[in-house]
Amino acid sequence: QVQLVESGGGLVQPGGSLRLSCATSGLTLRSSTIGWFRQAPGKKREGVSCISGNDDRISYAHSVLGRFTISRDNAKNTVYLQMNSLKPEDTAVYYCAAGRFHTLSPNVWDYWGQGTQVTVSS
Repeated sequence: QVQLVESGGGLVQPGGSLRLSCATSGLTLRSSTIGWFRQAPGKKREGVSCISGNDDRISYAHSVLGRFTISRDNAKNTVYLQMNSLKPEDTAVYYCAAGRFHTLSPNVWDYWGQGTQVTVSS
């Protein structure tokens, strides 16, 4: 069965960096689209970035463009989100998801991980 496990979250200072990992099982990255989403307290879940397995299409939310980089390691069935120049407004629980569509909408994904907390604070 499909499982997604996020890791790499933590507490960092503004301007710092973190790399999140989404370890997948029960699927292959070449046949799946993987997305990163985040949800801050009191706010709706929003799409951050996604990467398609077959054509390697990549999308970013405007708020993270130029600061975050999504990548994948097909041999490890793992997708990464490198987060640089972090801001306090990046603070959220970050989730990875797997689905059939390339989209930053959080409404059409088939599988979700448990989330990992990212806190950006001085």
